[in-house]
Amino acid sequence: MQLARTPDEVRQITDAALAEADALVEAACATGGRGTFADVLQPIDDALDRLAIAYGSAAFLAHVAVDAAVRDAGQDADERISTWRVDLPFREDLAAAVTAFGGSAEAAALEGEQRRFLDHLVRDLRRAGHGLAPDVRAEVQDLLGRLVGVESAFSRNLAEARGGLDLAREELDGLPDAYVERLGPGDAPSTFRVSLATPDLMPFLEQATRRDLRERLEAAWFDKAHAENAPLLAEALEIRRRAASLLGYATWAHYRLEEKMAGDPAAVEALYASLIPPLRRKASLEWAAMAEELRRAGEEPPVRGWDWRWCDTRQRAGTFAVDPDELRAHLALDDVLGGLLDLTATVFGLRFEAIAGAGSEAWHPDVRRLRALDAADGTVLGEILLDLHPRDGKFGHAAAFALVPSRREPDGSRRLPVTAIVANLPAPAPGAPALLRHGDVVMLFHEFGHVLHATLGRAASTRFNSDIEWDFVEAPSQILEHWAWQPEVLGRFARHHVTGAPIPGALVDRLIASRSLNVAVKTLRQCALGLMDLGLHGAAAVDPDEVDRAAHERTGFPYHAGTHQPTSFGHLAGGYDAGYYGYLWAQVYGDDMFGRFEEEGVTSPEVGLRYRREILEPGGSRDAIDLLRAFLGREPSPATFLRLLGIEAEPPPGAP
Repeated sequence: MQLARTPDEVRQITDAALAEADALVEAACATGGRGTFADVLQPIDDALDRLAIAYGSAAFLAHVAVDAAVRDAGQDADERISTWRVDLPFREDLAAAVTAFGGSAEAAALEGEQRRFLDHLVRDLRRAGHGLAPDVRAEVQDLLGRLVGVESAFSRNLAEARGGLDLAREELDGLPDAYVERLGPGDAPSTFRVSLATPDLMPFLEQATRRDLRERLEAAWFDKAHAENAPLLAEALEIRRRAASLLGYATWAHYRLEEKMAGDPAAVEALYASLIPPLRRKASLEWAAMAEELRRAGEEPPVRGWDWRWCDTRQRAGTFAVDPDELRAHLALDDVLGGLLDLTATVFGLRFEAIAGAGSEAWHPDVRRLRALDAADGTVLGEILLDLHPRDGKFGHAAAFALVPSRREPDGSRRLPVTAIVANLPAPAPGAPALLRHGDVVMLFHEFGHVLHATLGRAASTRFNSDIEWDFVEAPSQILEHWAWQPEVLGRFARHHVTGAPIPGALVDRLIASRSLNVAVKTLRQCALGLMDLGLHGAAAVDPDEVDRAAHERTGFPYHAGTHQPTSFGHLAGGYDAGYYGYLWAQVYGDDMFGRFEEEGVTSPEVGLRYRREILEPGGSRDAIDLLRAFLGREPSPATFLRLLGIEAEPPPGAP
């Protein structure tokens, strides 16, 4: 993989890839549908592949480049590539060629992944409005092209937003010295800037004594880029409503969910309807316990959105005697990474090697580079890049990015995938390593689940190594989170960063016991976000803030009045529009899969190999429900999910 270094190189790589992709599609269309899969359909996947490579070497830099000009060029490249992908199924010559091929004897004989590729392409063409009047299809194409630019601007505004609080040292009461020492200076003399980056934001909401300052910081977080993003969100929602209507779908949510496991918003609503009542019953006890925590601190209930993390932290330190600073002292980044790699190597039959001096070849000197190999025969499986610390202009959350997708080359060999984790973990302090919250550890395990999915995928096509049902794609990362809570796993790597002493077993036991603390409240928060997302994508224009308020009222999770959370919710422009429910949906399936490990050994290589073969390697080459059935040996069930939440499954209506 050759990364662009300058804005000109970003543009050159993108120009060349788009020209190649155009030529490949032209060649496919020129067949008129006459020929073999290799003549008519393979060039389409080849075109998608050229653009996937260009994304990884050029457009991706919008998220990570140090130079703002390179980020801007990457953003433009991302928009151009996304627009090309949006426009592809609108081509009449492509529709004619695919339709003709679909009626041929060659197509009738297709099997497996090739048959699936044709079926999915036919679905893409239908979803682009072929069969509708040309002027209607042209309007839809224009709308979806505009949407790419709107979403890109929305995301860029969030990445570049500045904000936070400038506070004196006494206003940072409750925060440890190590936290304060790594804060940047505020604009006012003798102040510290608590930014909206995760390493600043979350510890403050968890530990800051001043309730009013927690409220102000959460408000700043929710209102990040509001002025810029409010008109963009309104435009995006209107575009989606209009496009769905023109294409004959009841709502944008119906349009988006057609390609997912859920299939229809009614299935998602059924999930929420089954979970929210028992969650609210369990959460009522959790809210009451938090209210008592406020009273003990001399504060008056009710518990607000800016209180629950603070209460949760106090409860962990009190009821469970889990001190977050004591935990952090045993969770140095290098040790955590080593433990993560050791675990996944053991369970999934892998081996990892560090590539020395890799940062000089990447987009920033801090980037680490690893090589993944098959432990059985030493075959190199792919490369992994880790960009883990915050900096100005960088992507503000945590995500895994496919820079080079796996695929089968024409000579039968497998191209090595390259995947990156981009995160915002605390950076090392002077003379001390980067120390992580346990939540950071869970996040790192989560993102590495995506890395394993990309690295081990063995579908023949670029499409099916990338195109995985979006409400299942989180399951392989949700399942990996469980290992961050296993005593035998934590015991492998958690040691004091100064003394080297292993983490005390009693501390681990208390941490594990605390896992169920406020789990209903946290799940209801996720439900509120998912309901807000679905509510925004109905048939009628809505006030985003009112939709957000209604979602919070339904779940009982506190609403922060006067703020504008939807305009800071990056998922609305990051591919999860009408799809945020997928995290919870995937958790149900991820928990069910983890149940197999619980039954046979949480670090069992035998179960790990079956999981690798049945879930990770097929990618999107088969329906997710079929992958689940193959791995589980039965129909999926929510029983493990409910058990882990401490909720008894309710009997079906009419059961004795």
